[in-house]
Amino acid sequence: MPDEMVIKTGEGKLVDEIYSSPVDQWQHNVRRWLILIPLLPLIIIVGYLIWYFTSDRTEYHADIQEHFKYGSIGSEPGGNIFTPVGGVLPPYLVFKTLPKVCPDKLPGGYASLGLIFEPGHDMPIGISRRWRLGVEQVGVNCAACHTGTVRESPGSQPIIVLGMPAHEFDIEKFFQFVLSCSLDDRVTADNVIAKAEESGDHVSLMQKLVFKTAIIPLLKLQTLSLQNRIGPLLNGPYPAWGRGRVDTFNPYKAVQFNWNLDELPHAELIGAADFPSLWNQHPREGMHLHWDGNNTSVDERNLSASLGAGVTPVTVDHASLQRIHDWIWTLPPPKYPFAIDQTRSARGKAIFDSECAGCHSFGGAKTGTVESLASVNTDPYRLNSYTYEFATAQAGLFPDSQYRFTHFSKTGGYANQPLDGIWARAPYLHNGSVPSLSDLLNDPADRPRQFVRGYDVYDQQKVGFVQDTPEARNAGFLYDTSIPGNGNGGHLFGTKLPADQKRDLIEFMKTL
Repeated sequence: MPDEMVIKTGEGKLVDEIYSSPVDQWQHNVRRWLILIPLLPLIIIVGYLIWYFTSDRTEYHADIQEHFKYGSIGSEPGGNIFTPVGGVLPPYLVFKTLPKVCPDKLPGGYASLGLIFEPGHDMPIGISRRWRLGVEQVGVNCAACHTGTVRESPGSQPIIVLGMPAHEFDIEKFFQFVLSCSLDDRVTADNVIAKAEESGDHVSLMQKLVFKTAIIPLLKLQTLSLQNRIGPLLNGPYPAWGRGRVDTFNPYKAVQFNWNLDELPHAELIGAADFPSLWNQHPREGMHLHWDGNNTSVDERNLSASLGAGVTPVTVDHASLQRIHDWIWTLPPPKYPFAIDQTRSARGKAIFDSECAGCHSFGGAKTGTVESLASVNTDPYRLNSYTYEFATAQAGLFPDSQYRFTHFSKTGGYANQPLDGIWARAPYLHNGSVPSLSDLLNDPADRPRQFVRGYDVYDQQKVGFVQDTPEARNAGFLYDTSIPGNGNGGHLFGTKLPADQKRDLIEFMKTL
């Protein structure tokens, strides 16, 4: 078909028909392709790089327990390569090799800090892997703080209990090491790559290039920024958190809101408390959650906890968190793994029903409510570290979203917690200041002033963990109740019972 050119004149329209031969058309197409062909490699390379650096993928664990232990919740760095956000750990290869790069800073590796390794896994329980920003990242998930082990004797194999407080994990020393080693001059691209290859990891040419040109320099800058924000808390004049405890909200203030911790009152920055259990969440919905009862929504509590692990509104994986929510919703508390004196337990149930159930049984009149500090009289520091100003700031997260926090509030005491699985939640009180149930039923003056925590051999008589043997002292953390925030006073309920009734009560509580 010919092309037409129409020209308007005063006398009408002139129509020129323009004919092109097949040869002309072929030559035109060839010239067009000759121009495009040299650009194709560039287009392919640009497309590949866009895919490489914007891809966000993680392994899917069909088994919910594996997902809980190793699945990502979005705590790995995300955003984009120019302005990454979130995350508190370095990329996978760096994280894996840090103990080898800085052996003087952590001679026993991550296991020495209480992280739990399973056969067939090179990462401990609680550390997830996810590809983001052109590199495999790692993050902290729920299991890091909510998985523990129990042994019957020093020679026994540990029983891994999911949802249990991570009573051996020293999360403060964990972050101190990661920050310190990441900023060490020995952390170079060449050193990390060499250590990774020595351990059997294959590092591609692309990864080597990315590590040398971007990852390590960016890591140094990001780590320095994080160190500047939370360093005053981790390295300042504040009591050590120790094994099985974390200051939940003060790091949050720095990481999520960029508050200058040096400007906050000294006492506000003392807020370490025990990791809680995660099982049986359905009947807890609507109760006052967290130690001070500052929220009544399980979903908000879960999302808030993930923010403390490095998740941000940009990087959060809501679908992953929902899977965990659905699992812990009906996860039963672990059964006591040792023998129970059924005669004593039967007598102890009557004592529990009369002395404890009103505040600590599902359906109890005061269970899940906040007990005023004046009434319970336990250590006040954790309560005081959560402020009205912080609660207000939390309400500004996830604006115009279904995930916006609407249930946080400042309270005046500590929540009455249900005691399901209480045998596995030692040490006791919100700050873990009492090693066993037997000690908790003593007058505060008779409770241990110092004890070791973080050892997993179980004391079946006292119902807590062994803390007075050489093995325990070698493995654990010396807890001193005279230090601010570590007080073991208060909670006088049950302390006046006769000794025999106390033993009966303790025996029954093994069954909860």
